[in-house]
Amino acid sequence: MTSLAEALRFRPGAHLLIVACDDLGLSHASNVGVYDALRSGMATTAGLMVPCPWAREAASRYRGEDIGVHLTLNAEYELYRWGPITHAPSLLGGDGGFPRTVEDVWDHADLDEVRRECRAQIERAILWGFDVSHVDAHMGTLQLRPEFFDVYLELATAFGLPLRMVSAAMERYVGFPARAVAADAGAVFTDHFRLVPGVGSRQTFERDLRTLRPGVTEFLLHPAVDSAELRSLATDDWKSRVDDHHMICKEDWVPRLLEEAGATVELK
Repeated sequence: MTSLAEALRFRPGAHLLIVACDDLGLSHASNVGVYDALRSGMATTAGLMVPCPWAREAASRYRGEDIGVHLTLNAEYELYRWGPITHAPSLLGGDGGFPRTVEDVWDHADLDEVRRECRAQIERAILWGFDVSHVDAHMGTLQLRPEFFDVYLELATAFGLPLRMVSAAMERYVGFPARAVAADAGAVFTDHFRLVPGVGSRQTFERDLRTLRPGVTEFLLHPAVDSAELRSLATDDWKSRVDDHHMICKEDWVPRLLEEAGATVELK
């Protein structure tokens, strides 16, 4: 069987790294930080949150970078809200936006409304001019329950897009063989995915760059620039977002460790 690295025309056993930026469209600060990371930093791809208030502004900044759709069914902030772009009553929390928690979506969402909403998010990104490169799932909502994963996989294959996949270790938590199901459906996904709980990736990123395994590894960051807007989102994670941006745009240890590991940053 041809490995993903070989399909990308690299030698068998190559160490390839995809540096992904989540939450494009979340805020103006995220838009500036993500595009800076893609254009002048070490980032290679990003995911657009179509329902978020700054998604259209993100589209206006697009210059052909590798951008996928960060399929969104949650709005996790207490005071900063967004909701479905389709008529989807089962996807609304109690205050007019998406539910804050993954469990709330799982308990109340109608799967037909989930399917319609996620399809609309992909189609809107295409309408805005994005050459959509992949799909992934905000907060893992579509990845961690079998019935929601079926929708996720169905849309990826329908649009012919690679998808972000849970790691082999995470499968023990989700309780079903997601990677095997996706492979049987002909979906394309990375060999390894490093999930950092919450926001802020420095320690894990540095450790993992020293111990990359053969194959294609995807690592997730949330870069944003410091601003009053970012700080006003009523959450402490703004500091970690700013640190992610500084780490891959301003510091030279990342390319140095990659060189020492003999790794290639893929899709740059």
